[in-house]
Formats: sequence, structure tokens, C-alpha cells
Amino acid sequence: MSVTRQSLPAIHRGLSPRRGIALALGAALLLGGCDTLSSLNPFDKPEVYKPDLTPPTPADKLYNEGLARLQNGDSEGASKKFEDIDKTSPFSPYARKGLLMTAYTNFQASKWEEAITASKRFIAQNPASPDAAYAQYILAMSYYNQIPDATRDQERTAQAIQALEQLIATYPKSEYVLDAKEKLLVARDQLAGKEMNVGRYYLEKRNYTGAVNRFREVIIKYQTTRHVEEALMRLTEVYMAMGITNEAQTAAAVLGHNFPDSPWYKDSYALLQSGGLEPREDRGSYISRAFQGFSRTVGGIIGINRF
Repeated sequence: MSVTRQSLPAIHRGLSPRRGIALALGAALLLGGCDTLSSLNPFDKPEVYKPDLTPPTPADKLYNEGLARLQNGDSEGASKKFEDIDKTSPFSPYARKGLLMTAYTNFQASKWEEAITASKRFIAQNPASPDAAYAQYILAMSYYNQIPDATRDQERTAQAIQALEQLIATYPKSEYVLDAKEKLLVARDQLAGKEMNVGRYYLEKRNYTGAVNRFREVIIKYQTTRHVEEALMRLTEVYMAMGITNEAQTAAAVLGHNFPDSPWYKDSYALLQSGGLEPREDRGSYISRAFQGFSRTVGGIIGINRF
């Protein structure tokens, strides 16, 4: 059979016979050497799965390691050990202890959000536990320790108040209740301070309605705070500016009745006298009604006593 140009493979067309033979031989050698190349390729072998048979660290050992790290001042390392208990032994008796210690160690490290999350989980999973009150206390104090000054947003203050009230209501016999009540007074004082700041601003801008609303909030909701005396005096001042003299006289009278030695009462009395008026209580006024049955139970509160 004669070999014509047309019968050559397409790859060889246009090539010299010598070149075509060389290419053919090269292809043959390449195909023949596949096994050799494959043996040199480390990724061309089937992967053999070998299961990791290393047993997890026992829960009790993790717990003790966490305690040891905590004792050495390594709160972050301790927290990781306690968290590992929940991952490796979630149904172990140590899982509950580990979760509570996770909340505590994060609190100690000032990692408030992590402490809040762990505390909430513990309470949700162990509502009847004897340690639930402590978890609620950590939760409340994690919010409390984030209370900002009175010029800033008070969302954390409101959350602290809610958590402290929950502690007092749910665990009234708890050893943490007394401290919670003291912290609650401070947190409420902070909210009252925020209202006073805004009220003074409105008063300065002669937005009397806005000022009244803020000062009214203080005398109704925050009577046990150190701001209530000034709030009553400011109401005297605002109502005098608005020409509502009966409310101004009532605010001064209530202030004098409940805080006779207050310097704010002296100021309000002098202000009324400058207008030819005297303190006189209108029993139908919301100011008078707000203080019916009122008794002063706490002195001036200065600053925030942290946990």
C-alpha cells in the first residue's frame, strides 16, 4: 500500500517525513513512560483515610486545668478550657459547672459580652439550679460595669436595671440581693442624671414643654435619686417662666415638705418670693400626687460603685 500525503494523520500534514517519524516516536515514548511519571507524582495516588483515634480530654481534667489557669491569673486560658468541656462533653456533669465558670472568667477578664452570653445560656439551661442566682448576678453586673456617664446613651444602664430587678424578683433570698438593691439605686440615679441633663438643655433653650417633661420624669420615676430635689426646683423655675404659678408653688411646697434643709428648696423659695408668691401645695397636681406616701430612704449617691 502506497502512503500518500492525504493518508498521513492530520498532525503530520505539512511536515517532513523525518519530522513526522520523530514526533511519532516521541508520542510512543511518552505513552510508554506514563507509569514512570505516575510513580514520581505524589498527588497521583489514592489517599488512605486514617481516623484520628485520639480520645478527647476528660471533662474533669479540663475543668481542673481551667481552675489552675484561673488561679495563675490566666483568665483567657481558663475560659478556653471551660468552653472545651461544652464542646467535648456537653452532657457531662462538668458541662454545667464549666458554663458557669466560662461566664465568671470572662467577667474577670472584662469581656462583658462573652460573660453576658454565657450567663444567659446557663440561666436558660439551668433555671432551677442553685447557681442560677449567681449567673443572674454576673449577667447584671456585666451590664452594670458598662454604664457610661450621664451625658451618653443609657441603653446599658436600662439593661442593668432590668437584670438587677430580675435578680431581686426571682431570687429574693439570694445572698446577692442586698448588693443588687444598692447597685439598682445607682443605676436609676444614672438614668435620672441623663433626664436632668436633657431637661437643663431644654430649659436653657427656653423649650419649656420639653424641660417639664424631663423633670416630670425624674420626680415620678426616680424619686429615690439625688436628682429629685433639683428636679422639683427646676419645675418651680419652668412653671414660673410659663406663668403657671399654681404648679410652681406646688413644686416648691413639695420640695420644702420632703427636703426642708435642701439648698434647692432655698432657691425655689427665693424664686417664688421674687414674684410675690409663697409655696402652696395643690393636692390635685401631679407633683403632689407623685409624692403621696413618699419617704426618703437613701442619701446622696456619688459616682458608680463597681463590682
